This record gives sequence, C-alpha cells and structure tokens, in this order.
Amino acid sequence: MSSLNAGTDDHARPHLRLMFRLQWETTQDAYVLLYPEGMVKLNPSAGEILARCDGTRKLDDIIDELEDLFGASDLAADVYRFIDHARQRGWLD
Repeated sequence: MSSLNAGTDDHARPHLRLMFRLQWETTQDAYVLLYPEGMVKLNPSAGEILARCDGTRKLDDIIDELEDLFGASDLAADVYRFIDHARQRGWLD
C-alpha cells in the first residue's frame, strides 16, 4: 500500500483498543475516554468521531455522518488528521 493510500484508506473500520472505553459523562458534559491509568476529556468533535469508531463503519461513512450532524462539508481532512492522532496516541486500531 502506498503512503498516500495508507492515510486515506476508505475501507478502514477504526475501533477503540480494548483497554479504552468511551462514555458520555454528564458531570463533565462531554465524552470521556477511560483507560486504566486515567481519563481523557474529549472536545465535542473528537467525542463524535470516536463514538463512531466502533469497527462497523468505514471512514467515509463516519465522515458522511459527521458532515450531516454538523451541517458541514469537506470534513475529511480534519477527520483523517484526528484519526491519525488517535492512532498515534494508541486509542484506535
């Protein structure tokens, strides 16, 4: 796979690694990512992206859902960038 395709693989179905759990925290009024050593409070867009990373959706489907949710277009670059960041942090497979 070329490096160009590696970052934009439309068939990727990202999902959280087993050691992480995503949940909505009412007291935080935000999604949080829980793991054995602690917790990460996510901003609204990061929470919405990770909420869709359940291993059943292709990246393009996630982007389409987010564009509908936020009434926006051209979110692909931002979503790919966040997915890359989440993978670097070890949150996603």
